[in-house]
Formats: sequence, C-alpha cells, structure tokens
Amino acid sequence: MTAAVRLPVISGKGRAFQAAAREAYSKLESWLSSEAVNMSLDEVEREQEERGREIQRLLLQAHLESRGTGDVGPAIEVVRRNEEGEQVGAPHRHGQRREHVRGICSIFGDVDARRTAYHAPGTESIHPFDEKAALPDRSFSYELQRRAILGAIQGTFDEATARVAESTGVRLSKRSVEDLVRETSVDFEAFYTGWEPPPPSETGPILVAAVDCKGVPMVKPEQALRTVRRGKGEKANKKRMATVAAVFTQHPRPRTPEEVVESLFYEGPRLVKRPNENEKRLAPEYKRVWASLEKSKEDVIQEVADEVLARDPKRRKKRVVLSDGERSLQLRLGRKVPKATAILDLLHVTEKLWKAVYCFCEEGSEEAKEWVRERTLRILRGEVSQVIKGMRQSATKRGLEGEARETIDSVTGYFYRNRHRMRYHEYLRDGLPIASGSVEGACKNLVKDRMERSGMRWTMATGEALLKLRAVYLSGDFGNYWSFHMAQEQRRLHPEGRWKVVEK
Repeated sequence: MTAAVRLPVISGKGRAFQAAAREAYSKLESWLSSEAVNMSLDEVEREQEERGREIQRLLLQAHLESRGTGDVGPAIEVVRRNEEGEQVGAPHRHGQRREHVRGICSIFGDVDARRTAYHAPGTESIHPFDEKAALPDRSFSYELQRRAILGAIQGTFDEATARVAESTGVRLSKRSVEDLVRETSVDFEAFYTGWEPPPPSETGPILVAAVDCKGVPMVKPEQALRTVRRGKGEKANKKRMATVAAVFTQHPRPRTPEEVVESLFYEGPRLVKRPNENEKRLAPEYKRVWASLEKSKEDVIQEVADEVLARDPKRRKKRVVLSDGERSLQLRLGRKVPKATAILDLLHVTEKLWKAVYCFCEEGSEEAKEWVRERTLRILRGEVSQVIKGMRQSATKRGLEGEARETIDSVTGYFYRNRHRMRYHEYLRDGLPIASGSVEGACKNLVKDRMERSGMRWTMATGEALLKLRAVYLSGDFGNYWSFHMAQEQRRLHPEGRWKVVEK
C-alpha cells in the first residue's frame, strides 16, 4: 500500500453514537445515585459493569465511524504474486467501489465497521480499511480471541467460554474456541525459529536438556466407537505418546550425597521459606518447554539439539542431558547432543529401588524405607557396582525364585546398563542436576494437568495445537507470541505491496 487511508471528520452516525454513549453514562450516574442506594454493593457492581459495557460499546462504535470507510481514491491497482512473492502478470485495476458493513464481535459486544470495497469482475475485493485497522480474519476481535485462547490454555474449553462470558458478556461457542486454538497455533515453529536466545555470557555455565514421554488419551476412530461390547483387555480409549522436551541453563549447585538423601526422605512438615538471592540464582534460567503428538521422537530431539546449539554455539558450556532409562531416547540424545554428560534421572533410580525392596522387606515397613535410603546414599556416593552385587547376592542367599527373582534381575540389570550414567558423586561435586524435575514438571504441567482430565479425549489436530500454545504459555512467551501471531496473520491477509492507488 502506498497511500494512507483518508480520515474524514466524524460522521453524523459517529456523533449519534457519541451522544448515545453520553446518554447511557448519564443514566448510569442517575441510577447510581437513586435506585442503587438500596442495593447491596455486589449487586451494584454487577449492574454497573453491564451498563458500563454498553457505554464502552457505543464509544467503540463511534470510534469506528470516525475512522471512515477506507476510501483511498477512485481506483486501485492490485498485483498478483506467487508463493515466492514474485509478480504474476500485469497489475489489475479495481475501479468499482461499494460500501458495506462488516460485523465485529469485540470485548464490549457487537459493533459494525463500514468499509469501502474495491472490486472488479471475477476478482477478490480489496478493503483498505481492514488493513489500516488490522482487523482479524475472523469476526472476533483480536483481544476477544486472546482472552478465549488464554482461557483454553489454562482450563477446559467450557471453562474458557465461561470466563470470557463473565469478563466481557460475550458468549462464544465451545467449537469456536477449539477452532481458535488450532488457528492460533500455526505460527509456533516460525516464532521459535526466529527466537534469539540470551547471550551465552549472560546465562549460567551449565546447559541442560531433558526429554521424556507422556500419554495423551485420543479419540478412537469412528468404527471403533460402534463396538457393541469390548473384548477382554480392550480399553475405552487409547493413548498416544507425546514427546516432551525442556532446555534451560543454570549455575552450578554443589551438594553432598547426604543432603540429597535428606531432601528425598524427609517426612516432617514442609518448611515454607522465602528464597534468598543465591537460591534464585541457582534456579533454571530461560527455561523453555514444549511437546508434540505429531512429531516423532527423532524430530523433537533434533529440535532439542538445535536449541542447545543456539544457546551455546561455541560449545563453551557444560552440556547435560537428563533422561530416564528408555534406551531409544538415550541413544537418540547421545547422537544428537554429542559430548554431553548423560545423566540417569535419580528419581527413576529410587523408583527401581522401591520396586526391589518388597522382595526383601514387608511393604510399608520402616525396614523397607531404611533399605531404600541406605542404597540411595551408596549409589550417590558412587557405589553402584557394590549395590548391584549386594542385591544379587541377597536374592541368592534368600533363595528368591519366580517373580521376586525376576524383579531383582530386572532392577540390577537396569542399574548395570546405566551405570555410566549414574556417576552421581561426580555430578554432585560439579553442581550438576541429577533429577529431571524440569521435564517431569513439563509432563505434568504441560500435558497431564490439561490433557488428562476426566473424560477428555483428543483429536490429533486439537491436541497438538493446544500443546503448542500451553508450551508457549508455560515458557513465559505468550505475550510475545500473540504479538507475533497477529503480525503474521496480517501479513498473510494483506501482503506488502499487494495494491497501490491509481494516480489518474
């Protein structure tokens, strides 16, 4: 576009809406000093909010009238371009004009925008007003969309519609919110592709990457829903694994094995204390989390590798890769993030110990707790091989057979395969993280808390879209992403140089 939209003085309709707003405000003032004095304060608040919305709607309508219709002259020339942005054919003259109304659902209610449409037979009309006012493709204003999306990210779709209705008085359908979620997520990859990480000099010397998987209940195919009676072992829903990733930097936090064991086995009351500046400094920095149902583990791990490289292009930081004992994840992470310190999540180690202890001790006994505590401490001190040997010898001496012996062989085999990832005495000395709380937290906050509520089933498209938006939100990037998304949609709707005013 090469010419600004002409802004006329406020029209008669605009003045009429301003007058209506003043009248509504006057009535509100009168009501507050008369009828409202006999009402409770909460009743006054609700009534005042509702009346106030109508005043705001009238003022917004008056504003739209003051902006004119987007008439930029008698005619414009429209340039057709291919996907590469190259001009195709000669410019097409749009010399016919007509004025019509477009409805907009704002946070104050419904308003109308009068626009001039430039058109020619067999071509798409051009509306300069839409471009000047940055109107969205949908009839919902961007601000209304933003609030609906935030509601859907934080709660269910029903809760999102209820929150929007309570805060704005506008009632959206559940289907509309679902559609908005899918449409808003389309710029996720582009946003993070152009994202610039903080300078390495401003972040901690330890760069941590973690990957895990979490199941999401999916909608079954239509033919599966028609089963009269499910067979033995068949479930009402099927889960698809989402690959979850987290990347962040931090400063070293040296600890002793005894300190870690104390934090794991302490059973007293939780002590709530204000973190001091040193503790804040040791917290994860610039933590980014994300997940995908559609992409393979290989693709997500490649994204992790790309993120690591972007944050540490000169390879000067201590790189750490945290994972559970899943071999496929460990091997892929090893290939994609080479020369990183691979660490087995300590919480998976303690889970295995709790699984093994009941082959030797009574379930729920103090003896069992002390058994796990002692072996956790020894593993943290670097005595993994001795713990493995001791467990196998105890199983042999006690004559364990069948399922109990299989359990001990499984646990000790798991420790033996991962022993090179269990040098916890070295990791603690160097201040490295030894538990994947970051990605475990992402599995819970990003996936479980939103996707696994009672009765929820997801399609691939909606589930993937919501995971992307929750990832943006939990990474602290939603504000920037929303601005980026609006700008990207405007570029798609109104490509630069698409039209120009005909001078003659």
